[in-house]
Amino acid sequence: MSAVPRFGHGSRVPGWDESVDLTKDPAVVPDKETTPVRPELREEIEAAMAKYPDRRSAVIPALHAAQAIHGWCSPEAIHQVAAVMQVTPAYLTSVATFYDMLENRPAPAGHHDVYVCTNISCSLRGADEILDAMVGAAALTEREVHVRSFECLGACDIAPMASVDGEYVGPLTLEDTRQIVEDLEAGRPVLRDKQLRFRKSADPGVAEEAGEWSPRDDAPRADTAGLTDETKELDRPGPTAAIEMPADEAAEEDGDDQ
Repeated sequence: MSAVPRFGHGSRVPGWDESVDLTKDPAVVPDKETTPVRPELREEIEAAMAKYPDRRSAVIPALHAAQAIHGWCSPEAIHQVAAVMQVTPAYLTSVATFYDMLENRPAPAGHHDVYVCTNISCSLRGADEILDAMVGAAALTEREVHVRSFECLGACDIAPMASVDGEYVGPLTLEDTRQIVEDLEAGRPVLRDKQLRFRKSADPGVAEEAGEWSPRDDAPRADTAGLTDETKELDRPGPTAAIEMPADEAAEEDGDDQ
């Protein structure tokens, strides 16, 4: 068995090797009234916060929204999100540097991100070879195609798979890597027949149209970054969490139930 490729710090994924800067001043919450924030960004962040009992639950969609506008989670973007959410920039930075789909370095406009899953299910089905082939295919195009391994994309049923600009595709073959690049060059949907959102549901209770099944052009696309025109009718918040109460009140309530 060949050795598992790893980064210098021991992990199969990049990161985790940058130490904290202890010379910086203590973090403070930016002033909400004096920090300039684009109206559309402020509106999207506030809409995300309104979904949850604790505003911190909206951190990831808020950072996604800022990244969509700024291109990456820049210090300016972090500062703006912190001002709207009334948290420290350090708190947001800790989240942004943990999740791989949040960019912490500048990226050129119009670039494409290809994340090849290399976790156990995909690895057993040839993900390392897919990753190498994807890197080679991306090197043959003049477009900015950023290819990297990803620890887990949570789509083991289509292993080996990848995320191409957020579109899940798989199971992949070595030949698919070149097709992905060609689709990106042509500006068309990547590997349309292998997109996860077009797969049949395994739930027998899901009704299907009569006749041969085929992908729908109007199929909604998952959007974890928040509401869009495509998902606003589907992305509804779930029930709110239970209201917290002081420990003494909780003990009294438990006593009344006995």
